[in-house]
Amino acid sequence: MKPDKRFEFAAHVAKGLAGQFGRNCEVVIHDLRGDSHEHTIIAIENGHVTGRSVGDGPSHIVLESLRENPEMIEDRISYLTKTSDGRVLKSTTLFIRDDDDKVIGLMGINYDISMFVAVDDAIRAFTGQDQPGQEPEAISGNVSDLLDELLDHSVKLVGKPTALMSKDEKIRAIRFLDEHGAFLITKSGPKVCQFFGISTYTLYSYLDDIRSSGE
Repeated sequence: MKPDKRFEFAAHVAKGLAGQFGRNCEVVIHDLRGDSHEHTIIAIENGHVTGRSVGDGPSHIVLESLRENPEMIEDRISYLTKTSDGRVLKSTTLFIRDDDDKVIGLMGINYDISMFVAVDDAIRAFTGQDQPGQEPEAISGNVSDLLDELLDHSVKLVGKPTALMSKDEKIRAIRFLDEHGAFLITKSGPKVCQFFGISTYTLYSYLDDIRSSGE
């Protein structure tokens, strides 16, 4: 990929932010300019926070953003995510755009607040003020895990195993996958077909109906 001053500057800022806020602050740069989205991470500081490294793939936020109208994509500031081992992060996503305002990458900031959450939970339990909080979004280390998570969410959305789903329920689940960028993952189609017990022709027929109804 051709060097770009925007990404060089973003990597420079990432290093500064990670240095300023310490080892609990991960800063990651994704390059979204290629056709494949298997290996979008081009720079990362404190990657131990999520267990990711250069060459790893995108998160839910990245894939969802790629599915949206570029004019509608907005930065996301201070939302909750979680790692595969259950640690809670406070995250921010800032998009990098080219001269035509097209999204070409993003900077993600993930600060591990697990210790703060544990203390907060203990205080709430002690004072009797337990309240359900915001559900953190998962951060995957690779696109295979990410697709598995999206498939799991699609089943939870419908509320029954795939073997018991009707056609309409399968379409609903597949609509969720499409809206969350699952089909931007290379070779996701065969896995989705196997998961729902449908043919490739049926999958693309469902997708055509889903996308035409959404226009």
